[in-house]
Amino acid sequence: MKKYILLLLVITACSSKKDLPKTEEQMIVNMLNDWHKAAADVNFNAYFEVLTDDAIYIGTDATENWSKKEFAAFAKPYFDKGKAWSFTAMKRHIYFSEDKKTAWFDELLNTQMKICRGSGVLVKINGAWKIKHYVLSMTIPNDNTDEVVKIKSPIETNLINLLTK
Repeated sequence: MKKYILLLLVITACSSKKDLPKTEEQMIVNMLNDWHKAAADVNFNAYFEVLTDDAIYIGTDATENWSKKEFAAFAKPYFDKGKAWSFTAMKRHIYFSEDKKTAWFDELLNTQMKICRGSGVLVKINGAWKIKHYVLSMTIPNDNTDEVVKIKSPIETNLINLLTK
C-alpha cells in the first residue's frame, strides 16, 4: 500500500509539472529560438511578426540601422529566394526590469559568419514578448583586430568622414 501511495504521489508530481505556466525567461528563450528558426526555415511572416511595429534592427555593417519596414524590405529578397540565414544560440543571458514588462538579452550565435553576438530589448505586449531593438555583431578575436582593421579601413575611413562632417 505504501508503495502504491508513493507511486501515486510521484505520478501526480510529475504530471503537475507539465501543467505549470512557463516562466517569463522560458517564454523569451522559446520566442528567440523560434525567431531564429523562422529565418532558417525561410518563414518571412513568422520572422517579422515577432518584431514590434517600431522595432529597430542593427546589422553587422555600419550602415545597417533599420526600422522594421526597412529591414523587411532588405530581407524579403532573401526569403523569396528560399535562403535567409541560420543562427543558433549557443549561450544567452536574459535580464528583466523590476515590473517584468521589459527585458534585455545578449546571446552568442553560431552563424554562417561563425560566432556572432546578438543583443536586444524586448517588451511584453498583450502577454507576448516582442523584439523592440536588436543588434547583430560579428565577433573579432583580440589577436586578429589589427588584421580586421586593415581590411575595414578603406571602406570605413570614407564612412567615418561622411558621418563626422
